[in-house]
Amino acid sequence: MSYSVGQVAGFAGVTVRTLHHYDAIGLLVPSERSHAGHRRYSDADLDRLQQILFYRELGFPLEEVAALLDDPDADPRAHLRRQHELLTARIEKLRKMAAAVEHAMEARTMGINLTPEEKFEVFGDKDPEQYAEEAERRWGGTGAYAESQRRAASYTKEDWKRMQAEVADWGERYAALMTAGESPAGEAAMGMAEEHRQHICGWFYECSYELHQGLGEMYVADERFKAFYDSMRPGLAEHLRDAIVANAARHSA
Repeated sequence: MSYSVGQVAGFAGVTVRTLHHYDAIGLLVPSERSHAGHRRYSDADLDRLQQILFYRELGFPLEEVAALLDDPDADPRAHLRRQHELLTARIEKLRKMAAAVEHAMEARTMGINLTPEEKFEVFGDKDPEQYAEEAERRWGGTGAYAESQRRAASYTKEDWKRMQAEVADWGERYAALMTAGESPAGEAAMGMAEEHRQHICGWFYECSYELHQGLGEMYVADERFKAFYDSMRPGLAEHLRDAIVANAARHSA
């Protein structure tokens, strides 16, 4: 049985012009011609067209498609195995993209859920979201970022005040530790670094030692974070960064 170019175009969801082009470049030459010279496609031609459209869907140039299909060493089963591998890889890529979009959607709809008056009461003239853009740029597609945003959305004014009090108390004790000349690698400083990590775990997201070290580097490299920690005591950002590294090392030993 054979099919006209119009029938094949309808089956495959392509244009007649596309089929004419495939014929002209030798990619899909109809097996038959009618007495009037019209193209007639066989079942084998349809199988080849299916292969062509599959590779095109995956972004292969026509030249590469032709090379793949005309490889004398390849058999139909080899093509099917290759297509299965390519589809599996693409599905995984799309799954990861979908997960990233879901995280972004969640994060966009969450955050500090206070009225303007409550924000001013809790934070004064300090904008609690001044680091939001940087945080989203660095971690916007991660589970930790989505979890942080999810938790933050549930906190009340009293929660934020309690969190601020914990940070202030920690800052005073860390400044006193530095005044006493404690080394970042000393037990006291490492203990404060661990307390800092636990604070993040308790309020925002599960902060691994590896992630904590990344934060420590950011506290020094980013001027805004450095200014925040150095406002507690000059040099505190770098001292804390070194203490975080030492604390992570002792827990990995």
